[in-house]
Amino acid sequence: MNDSEESQYRETATFMVEVLKHKGFDTYYAKDLQDAKEQVLAMVPQHASIGLGGSITIEKMNILDTLRSSSYQLIDRYQECSPEQHIKFYKDALLADYFLTGANAITKDGEIVCTDCSGNRVAAMIFGPEKVIVVVGVNKLVENLDEAFKRIKTIAPINAKRNHHNTPCTVTGKCESCNQPESMCNYTGIIHNGKRFEGRTTVIVIGDAVGL
Repeated sequence: MNDSEESQYRETATFMVEVLKHKGFDTYYAKDLQDAKEQVLAMVPQHASIGLGGSITIEKMNILDTLRSSSYQLIDRYQECSPEQHIKFYKDALLADYFLTGANAITKDGEIVCTDCSGNRVAAMIFGPEKVIVVVGVNKLVENLDEAFKRIKTIAPINAKRNHHNTPCTVTGKCESCNQPESMCNYTGIIHNGKRFEGRTTVIVIGDAVGL
């Protein structure tokens, strides 16, 4: 990234941090993925149980190997296992001490918007785990909820192909509003503010474009 992009990303991230703080979220700025990783590890105490939401941002942080160590109790949704075991991981994550995830979009009003295949991520973000940490890049900022849904429809075909889902959008490259079991877009959650359970939800905003 050049100096102009870096300055623009930093300004956008600063704006997002202030908006999200105003909406009751504990919010912090990270200059890059490594900085975000270090902040997450500073927040999560050793031996805590940790659930995960599906997130390219979290994968790119290179934090999973650390969380898989004996210092933590990772509920590892990324390990190869049966569909039944995956569902158990999703359920166990609802009772975790910490839930670590990304998000699909953040509006300029400070609303966090996510659409899920199985609903485990939006469920955990809304209620269940003691603490939720959301890590997002500046590319997730959108004008309003309409733009958030538009963004989600734009990235849906990419996510469907990445996760090997046999949906029409993987062929056409655009959202087809499919009505089938393999759809990636079955559950949508909107977190309007973080004031109901003060201190539960933390957002780390990275001053860069990361994730989808």
